[in-house]
Amino acid sequence: MDSGVSIYIISSTLFFILLVFFALRFVSAYRKKTLESQHSDGSEVGFVVGTFQDLVLKLKDKERELEALKKQAEDRASSVEMYNEDILQSVPSGVVSFNEELEVTKMNAAAEKMLELKGRDAVGRKFTEVFAGPVCEILEKHRPVERAEIPYTTKSGKRIWLGLNISPLKSGSGSIIGSILVFTDLTELKAFQSQMELRERLSTLGEMSAGIAHELRNPMAVILGYTKILQKKVDSGLVPAVEAIAKEVSVVDRIITDFLSFARPSEPVLTELDLKELIEGCIDMIAHQDIEVAADTQGLPVIMADEVMLRQALVNLMQNAVESMPEGGELRVGCSVDESLNIFVSDTGHGVPEGMNKKIFLPFFTTKEKGTGLGLPIVHKIAVSHGGTVQLESGDKGSVFTLRLPLSVMVSPRPE
Repeated sequence: MDSGVSIYIISSTLFFILLVFFALRFVSAYRKKTLESQHSDGSEVGFVVGTFQDLVLKLKDKERELEALKKQAEDRASSVEMYNEDILQSVPSGVVSFNEELEVTKMNAAAEKMLELKGRDAVGRKFTEVFAGPVCEILEKHRPVERAEIPYTTKSGKRIWLGLNISPLKSGSGSIIGSILVFTDLTELKAFQSQMELRERLSTLGEMSAGIAHELRNPMAVILGYTKILQKKVDSGLVPAVEAIAKEVSVVDRIITDFLSFARPSEPVLTELDLKELIEGCIDMIAHQDIEVAADTQGLPVIMADEVMLRQALVNLMQNAVESMPEGGELRVGCSVDESLNIFVSDTGHGVPEGMNKKIFLPFFTTKEKGTGLGLPIVHKIAVSHGGTVQLESGDKGSVFTLRLPLSVMVSPRPE
């Protein structure tokens, strides 16, 4: 109970006691005067009336003092409540409180933003009507949770990671009156951890594979040399077989070249690049029959990057997009600037199945019959070498690969 309210109650009680006390004193004095002077004159009656009026005035003064104390107590209680509300709404973590029936009683602004909900729509509703999936499963157990990391899908379908804990909500007397859920958004942290793990795996594999690729290239060169000699000496009936051997050797040589490109440690050679010219040049290198190309290259900035590496990354992404649309479609290329410089390549192809979207940046993982599985890992390596990342969003209507580079690569800002 608030101390101001307590003061008001005590003061009201004291006022009542004083009122009774003075009333009894007045009655006693009046009776005494009546018994002693049955024949007193009008002046004595005036004295009694004056005493009563004086008493009434004093009681009214006390009443006004008590009203002032009451208002002070109410103002103080309101001030404390507003201060607590300001603290709750300013906390960067999501906070949701529940009563004993697990109905939402309060939701702060951070929780509304993370979960894409409105507090006024959630308050008074059961937790099963507000939350989805793993959060409901944890809440319905009615047990405290010190730390949990769970995937969560918001109302709009956005997938995020939440780090949460649940603890009992206690009153001032210590009795449990509900539960309180506190959580933070771990999505960016999880993405960073995933990128670091992938980078470590690729680094280890690159060191091991560089030597293997180098050793394979020497015997393949010998095989190709002997094949060319055989083409000149064998009978005409065996020429197709020798040509088939030469073709397959060329395929293996291309794989080894990609392998070395992926495995070889290299630092980017930074030069000033006109991003518009770079993207348009990459589009010209792509064979895009039956493919509509929409390129938004107006107002792109000048950047500091390795031209050869960035060109290779963009060509790989565009070629990958074209190959995902064997029956035709639309290839879109563009750029945006927010917290990073984002170069996106999208297609209207078959998309990437959900179970595979975490594997496509691993070496030798491919869904294509003749793919080497090194194109996207090379793109990832180039992005990391420039201090950036590459991300995928895929669905039934196609895929969007986004090469995200730090804003520090920009030499001139993007015009408005």
